[in-house]
Amino acid sequence: MMIEKFFLAFIPVFVAIDPIGLVAIFLGLGTSVSREQQKRQALLGIITALGIAIGFIFLGKIIFAALGITVADFQVAGGLILLGLAGRELLSLGPQDRGGGNEFGVVPLGMPLIAGPALLTALLILVDTVGLVFTLVSLVLNLALVGIAFWNADQFTRWIGQQGLRGVSKIIALLLAAIAVSLIRRGWHGVG
Repeated sequence: MMIEKFFLAFIPVFVAIDPIGLVAIFLGLGTSVSREQQKRQALLGIITALGIAIGFIFLGKIIFAALGITVADFQVAGGLILLGLAGRELLSLGPQDRGGGNEFGVVPLGMPLIAGPALLTALLILVDTVGLVFTLVSLVLNLALVGIAFWNADQFTRWIGQQGLRGVSKIIALLLAAIAVSLIRRGWHGVG
């Protein structure tokens, strides 16, 4: 029974976070920085996501009720943020033009990419269905998987090369735009 509850919590969190997909996004975000800076930003992103997720587990429903917003509203807002970030990358606008593109750990990596609307919504549902302990354990284990994936991302970098990374970066930005539109569409139609 405990193993079943664990997997009922672990699998939705794994799908919501998507550690495998995050590696490509992480590499795309970190193309212009050193490996050490990538690792610092990865750690910052994971810590940010953990803090936001835990805060949301305990305060999410209260915040939504106090502000009069729904999960659908949250999806639209998260989608708009992602769409803006993707558009900036695709059009080569924004921080990289001003020398500030080395900081991506908190936004967009920690929030909304790791701790995005899908994860936060899943966490709220899981606390009610499998309990707080299983939800927290599955969150921590999934973030550990993200950390392992990020720390081994340099092997992928050596394999694909700098030109390949620039190409991947643009493709990932396009995929982020599509994910953003999907979040907005689902939020607009009220599908949680």
